[in-house]
Amino acid sequence: MARWILCLCLLMSATVAKADERVFYQPLNVDAGLTQAQWQKIWQDTAKQGTRTVIVQWTAYGDSDFGGATGWLANSLKLAQRQGLQLVLGLAMDPAYYQRIDELDSAGLGAYWQAQLGQSLAQQQKLRQDWKLPVSGWYLPLELDDLHFLAADRRATLQHQLKDFAAKLDAPLHVSAFSAGKLAPEVNGQWLGELTTSGTQVWWQDGAGTARLAPLVRNGYATALPCSVGIVREAFHQVSREGQPFRAEPASPDASSPGCHQSAVFSLRYRPWGKAILDNQRKHQGSDVQNH
Repeated sequence: MARWILCLCLLMSATVAKADERVFYQPLNVDAGLTQAQWQKIWQDTAKQGTRTVIVQWTAYGDSDFGGATGWLANSLKLAQRQGLQLVLGLAMDPAYYQRIDELDSAGLGAYWQAQLGQSLAQQQKLRQDWKLPVSGWYLPLELDDLHFLAADRRATLQHQLKDFAAKLDAPLHVSAFSAGKLAPEVNGQWLGELTTSGTQVWWQDGAGTARLAPLVRNGYATALPCSVGIVREAFHQVSREGQPFRAEPASPDASSPGCHQSAVFSLRYRPWGKAILDNQRKHQGSDVQNH
């Protein structure tokens, strides 16, 4: 019995380690309070955990560019790169994104998305020219969901826009999605799978941290995903209520086998070796942006 429990523990540890091969990092302005020595330690520990790739959610959030090419974020990411970590750099995020997509009809949503893609393309060019960081991919922080893209015409417009956008980049495009329970799991899986056909890496957030859907429902969506869609395992438990600023506590990500799917964890802030980031955030002001 003891041997069986040990084997199970080792298997779960190996699965979590595999999930941590890719870790999301969501920059907040308050993170500027960490020293370069602290960042050095965080990235060293991240690499020791088996992480190979850091997906940075954004490098511009509204008017904030986190200090630009000589700022704290760029300097921190240079330290990460020196630890052998590959970087997928996030582009531009509109703080009003979720409010705006609530208000728009299909034609308005298409026009708004096109404008946001233009801003992200300009940010990508700025990163290439000024930040000069080696990148393995570009992450578009405009998250997809099956509520705002419930209509087939919206999904078709989005697929065309993403294909055109990806063709303008010099490294693979990454984008993430989450399920609100509006599309049937099979239709949702087909939609996300089709988005990958142009070379875009789609990441589906498992929703364990936000717990908007019951575990059985979430599992149904996960099971219906094609192998080309990666799964993001949420390593937090949301404690804030709807309408409140986002607050969460660290939690262990889902330890089930990723099967044929690539796996990532959201986010570094909630992992044990990223504790200094969360402690600094709590010390100063709490979260200054919201997750979806």
